Amino acid sequence: MRIHITHRAAVLSLGVAAAAITAPALAQTDSYPSKPIRWVVPFAPGGSGDVLARLLSPRLSEALGQQIVVENRAGAAGNIGTVAVARAAPDGYTVLSHTLPFVANPAMHSKAPYDVQRDFEPVMLIANQGSMIALHPSVPAKNVREFVALAKSRPGQLLYGTAGPGSNPHIAAELLTMQTGATFTPVHFKGGGPVNIAIISGEVAFSILAVAGATQHVATGRMKAIAVTGAKRAFSMPEVPTAKESGLPDYEFSAWLWMVAPKNTPRPVINTLNAKLRDALKAPDIVKRMRVEEFDIVASSPEELGTLLAAEVKKYARLVKERSMRID
Repeated sequence: MRIHITHRAAVLSLGVAAAAITAPALAQTDSYPSKPIRWVVPFAPGGSGDVLARLLSPRLSEALGQQIVVENRAGAAGNIGTVAVARAAPDGYTVLSHTLPFVANPAMHSKAPYDVQRDFEPVMLIANQGSMIALHPSVPAKNVREFVALAKSRPGQLLYGTAGPGSNPHIAAELLTMQTGATFTPVHFKGGGPVNIAIISGEVAFSILAVAGATQHVATGRMKAIAVTGAKRAFSMPEVPTAKESGLPDYEFSAWLWMVAPKNTPRPVINTLNAKLRDALKAPDIVKRMRVEEFDIVASSPEELGTLLAAEVKKYARLVKERSMRID
């Protein structure tokens, strides 16, 4: 005997099946979070991403009623920790904070280790941390115009330090080359600490560093700051002009710091994380500490971060191609 199922009956049966599948997931999001949350930082302790996570995690833990465990999974310019989060269960119990290597790294590999938009859900653009062009005191340039002119007179002779291929200093310096036509030679170190030492010792001529980690060296005369690279001046060094104010109207490098979660993390979970992070970023003690660390609070919506990520992927894919920054 042949059984005929009407279109209406088929739709109803599919709806029942879908409800049966999604009901447990909805129940889980209603009780979220019910266990500790792992906050992965794909860099070594002490960097800007690590500082941000350890600053915010206690307040976020208090707001959510669950422990936030900050886990440093460093290696391969952030790729090791990033891929681990991409492969994690999309349940809201694993999140990732990252900065510009997140959007640049896929373009730097012939086989991209992950896809920013396919593998992740945006949670929040948390903040922007100021960077500065820091020179060894012996470099004969008092401002950006003189520095660019000096570099052009010595093509490729000025060495600059990076925290590794695809790190923020590497990306920032290559962007400076693309914008000005001046050429420099990178020296890759394993982290930001060795870069500071290399500038102070004169092993490299300059780097583009997080303001918070280098201000003390500028104050003691071991480094010379000629410009900050963001849209506005640094809190701690208001006397240092921006690169735009110094005659580079097209140059701006912002070390964005954002949080993402594995793709298909339920939207209610994303909204909860975003709301609780937003509350944490309003606390007076957090606002004060963020300023000390030169973090400019943004606290975006998930949609705003999604739009930024899409634009940054295109921007840095072009940079990688034009500057031949591929590493395999």
